[in-house]
Amino acid sequence: MEKIKILHIIKSLGRGGAEMLLPETLKQHDQDQFEFHYIYFLPWKNQLVESIENAGGKVTCFSAKNNIQLILHFTNIIKYCTENQIQLIHAHLPWAGFVSRAVHKLTNIPVIYTEHNLQERYHFITKYINKWTFNYQTLAIGVSEDVLKSIIKNINPKTASKTVLNGANTQHFTRCMPEERTSIRNQFNIPENAIVVGTVAVFRFQKRLDKWMEIMKAAIDVNPNIYGIVIGAGVLEEEIKAKYVELNLESKVFFAGLQANVKPYYEVMDVFMMCSSFEGLPIALLEAMSMSCAVVSTNAGGIKEVLRDEIDGLIVDVDNWPKLSTLIVELADNPAKMAHLQSKARLRVESSFSINTMVKQLETIYLSYKL
Repeated sequence: MEKIKILHIIKSLGRGGAEMLLPETLKQHDQDQFEFHYIYFLPWKNQLVESIENAGGKVTCFSAKNNIQLILHFTNIIKYCTENQIQLIHAHLPWAGFVSRAVHKLTNIPVIYTEHNLQERYHFITKYINKWTFNYQTLAIGVSEDVLKSIIKNINPKTASKTVLNGANTQHFTRCMPEERTSIRNQFNIPENAIVVGTVAVFRFQKRLDKWMEIMKAAIDVNPNIYGIVIGAGVLEEEIKAKYVELNLESKVFFAGLQANVKPYYEVMDVFMMCSSFEGLPIALLEAMSMSCAVVSTNAGGIKEVLRDEIDGLIVDVDNWPKLSTLIVELADNPAKMAHLQSKARLRVESSFSINTMVKQLETIYLSYKL
């Protein structure tokens, strides 16, 4: 049987949430039925290329120094589609969406666009172009109900729109290597009996990692047996580290940097904490829950679709982020409650946010819309 050829288009293959879904879904796809190609544009953000290729994907970079150059690659994309007999394009995030819609208009190749963020949070130019071009595609997917509602409210598209919830690879992200937990604790001189609070994030303003540091400071002042670990990097790194120094957290909170493999760091975490001002449906949250981390978080965006307060996590309103320190201390002082929430977090992802469910939905869509 001839394979159905799908082309994913995304701006970069760095370690963002949307990007991380590409190798993880590829590992679960039926590659006897589908052949997956990937085009990206920022050669310096290529951390996921190897994992995609190792999983069977075909990756090409059309280098672009800015968004205008990215859009002008539409002719190269059309040529690529012709040469490789691409039957469907799946675009992710606005600028990849814009160029994919141009290709759709010129070739009639079906385009599926996945929106990972709320429209309200985009720069006004991005938001305007997104609205202006949105109907030049075949189907829009929101990664959460919140994201889909934002599309309907701000764009009111004529083309079909639906939700496909993000998922985590629960087979891969499972707590099973205690030696990694010990190794990383030793690396950062974290005592074996300490409570470790962690996060995985791109250092962007919506993650509010400056507030994350303030929350940790307040919790540590109450219970010195609490430690922190931050995995990631980004444009605000210098600012975040300055805050960390200002709060005298050098011996209590540790930066692990950008990691291609985050699983060992989830192994060391007892609690996963987010204080975001807005979100789509964060992959790191689902991975942490799959790894049986207890979660304390703001209820930003799709987070409230995942976490049910006091059932499988502890959540507060976005503006009530200082309360997160109290919740961390509460868990540190109540091991039974922490263990209960760790178990419930894993069960929640297994039952409702598995990547296998997500992949089955995507494959059904691909079969419906292919040329």
